Amino acid sequence: MLPLEGITVVAVEQAVAAPFCSSRLADAGAHVIKIERPEGDFARGYDAAAKGQSSYFVWLNRGKDSRIVDLSKPEGRAELETLIARADVLLQNLKPGSMDKLGFARERLRKDHPKLIICTITGYGDTGPYADRKAYDLLIQAESGLASITGGPEGPSRVGMSIVDVATGATAHAAILEALIKRGRTGEGADIRISMFDVMADWLTVPLLNAEAGQAPKRIGLAHPSIAPYGVFTSKDGKDILISIQSEREWKTLCGKVLDQPALPDDPRFANMVARVRNRALTDGIVAERFAALSRDELLAKLAAADIAFAEVNSMADLSTHPHLRRIEVDTPNGVVSYPAPAAIVVGDDRHYGAVPGIGETASPHQRKG
Repeated sequence: MLPLEGITVVAVEQAVAAPFCSSRLADAGAHVIKIERPEGDFARGYDAAAKGQSSYFVWLNRGKDSRIVDLSKPEGRAELETLIARADVLLQNLKPGSMDKLGFARERLRKDHPKLIICTITGYGDTGPYADRKAYDLLIQAESGLASITGGPEGPSRVGMSIVDVATGATAHAAILEALIKRGRTGEGADIRISMFDVMADWLTVPLLNAEAGQAPKRIGLAHPSIAPYGVFTSKDGKDILISIQSEREWKTLCGKVLDQPALPDDPRFANMVARVRNRALTDGIVAERFAALSRDELLAKLAAADIAFAEVNSMADLSTHPHLRRIEVDTPNGVVSYPAPAAIVVGDDRHYGAVPGIGETASPHQRKG
């Protein structure tokens, strides 16, 4: 038996953040009813990378039932009311105020359905000068300051995936699970409100505190603002390798076993982390010179033997064939699509993943083992 079997989730959702949350609830056995407008969730049209279908949609909507409900019409609103009355969870991320205008104010729903867990995702919350703004992933990356500390010296950059949406969906998922546990003890539902801005501000605590202390982080690409050496160095045959030196013990090991300069830690310029960061150009130059004299295979062997933390700077093509990549296969209207498996592994719980529905379709009972 899956953990959330018997739980019904009504998801008035679109795009990424809420669908990420509800897809995880569906994976755990919840019956997720995805409410779509007649033309469907607009994320269905984001791209055509998954056998002619949107990669976003195929990733985030497995195991759900798609229900076409036209909320602009009285009969559509009546249908949603009936679905909510039978649900355990109502998840929604429509434009701020949309559900209220349709007659589904949270205060009214909590009064009529005291056991209902309501989770609302917005850009900036319910109050404040930006509360009515539309918000999407990249907008919040910019507004929160995340983009200002991402990329290289040449300018701010987007994180290369929808990090705000995924972080928000994961936060909603955790909050809903907490509410279900509490309801099991008290019988009471919950009114959960999550803003994308709040989620990202929380995640940015460390750079914010450093900035407020007068040490604003600088954009330094694949390097660490307060640790050195921690960055990318290129081998003789042109392979980029990222190393991370977290302690003085590791620094001494790197100097002795990889750089062949065991006396280097005695130099005051490199004697501790603060000094190495202050002299980052010199520190990195010494490491870069040694790396450039050795091949990729020689470096990986030396780093592994010395137990130094390292990674190769891989592409998506490299990830596709990576020896640690676990995959699942999911049925879609256009055939089976293979993509990365959810991260959590529960020993003894052999998960299966439901199909991705077409517009207005119930997820196929045929499921593929993950």
